[in-house]
Amino acid sequence: MELISNAPQNQTIGDNLVRAWSKINSTQYKKIVCSISGGSDSDVMLDICTKCDKDNKIEYVWFDTGLEYQATKDHLRYLEDKYEVEIKEYKAIKPIPLTCKQYGQPFISKHVSEMIRRLQKYHFKFEDRDFDELYSEYPKCKSALEWWCNKKKSPAFNIKQNKWLKEFLIKNPPTFQISNLCCKYAKKDVAHKLLSENDYDLQIVGVRKAEGGVRSTAYKSCFDKNGSGYDNYRPLFWYKDIDKIEYDEHYNIIHSKCYSEYGFKRTGCACCPFGRDFEEELIAVEKYEPKLFVAVNNIFGDSYEYTRKYKEFYKGMDKKKKEINK
Repeated sequence: MELISNAPQNQTIGDNLVRAWSKINSTQYKKIVCSISGGSDSDVMLDICTKCDKDNKIEYVWFDTGLEYQATKDHLRYLEDKYEVEIKEYKAIKPIPLTCKQYGQPFISKHVSEMIRRLQKYHFKFEDRDFDELYSEYPKCKSALEWWCNKKKSPAFNIKQNKWLKEFLIKNPPTFQISNLCCKYAKKDVAHKLLSENDYDLQIVGVRKAEGGVRSTAYKSCFDKNGSGYDNYRPLFWYKDIDKIEYDEHYNIIHSKCYSEYGFKRTGCACCPFGRDFEEELIAVEKYEPKLFVAVNNIFGDSYEYTRKYKEFYKGMDKKKKEINK
């Protein structure tokens, strides 16, 4: 097969291409949808899909969150021209600015934000008490209380996963609403609506196990059947960073200016507080997209300041602990 003979001498990439060809061209699938984000993982996924889709079964979609880099929008047009495909745009059910205003701002991670949102919903006092005592006072908030009291079976879903966070929240209870619902209304619900209203047999997304986070740990392999009328395929699931770099170099993959000029390591919603490097993103956006810089500070300003305060608290607690242990 020419696809394999032209591939780099990398087993992960080779195995992936064979699997992608098999899945995409299976007679089991008549209509396939692939979500494109404009990020570097998405670029590789699109290249793989266009190489394997001999019958043009794949429809490409992009979810406009209402808070996107201009560089990402420009890159999507470049991808359409390069691969001669259409990437259909779907607007958010509620754009990020509106969702943050109505429900709250993201803080640290999706899971942390969801747990804090649930606690705030029941006017939780952010105090360190026994789980049974708290549960008797807040009986409708069990899952979030389990997170708060480190009762979840998986450490990844407990508050101690974020060092000193519990201590910080006790000493500095949030004075603004925190929520992860911006992701729900801008992407997740848009995707669910798209899938429910169309007769797709297969959904392709760019999740990589090596990227970490709750999203990647939710899956055990690159493929699954979900009983909703369509299967899920993740072509990059087994790719490590080194595999992706080799793929980029071998096939001359060009990423958006977010990477080549702005210096981002990864992209998502513009300057999202979930990003570890949001401070660096803010510096770049102030230089390259000043109007967007003003917008994100208006939308996420409380979260930015709260995150900075948490990081200072974190450093102080670490320093104090070291002095005690001397």
